Amino acid sequence: MNTQFTGPVAREMHARLACLSPTHIELIDDSEKHRGHGGYNPSGESHFTLHIESAAFTDKNRVTRQRMIYAALGDLMRERVHALSIKARAPGEE
Repeated sequence: MNTQFTGPVAREMHARLACLSPTHIELIDDSEKHRGHGGYNPSGESHFTLHIESAAFTDKNRVTRQRMIYAALGDLMRERVHALSIKARAPGEE
């Protein structure tokens, strides 16, 4: 499992996503790509891409998986993270 999370927001996101018992998690800070766009925060950690695999997603559709992730992240999605691109899969899925 990828555990290279450097900023405080990324570390908090990783900690909160642990409730989904991920077997793989990759969180990429894309903030710099959005310089000058809405929601950009000069301190970074405002735009992320998340690749996550968890058995909790088995037999769940894409929308349900995204809702599970948003629920786990809670107030971070309202107060700190402007955008999150999600690729969520169950073990064995591509």
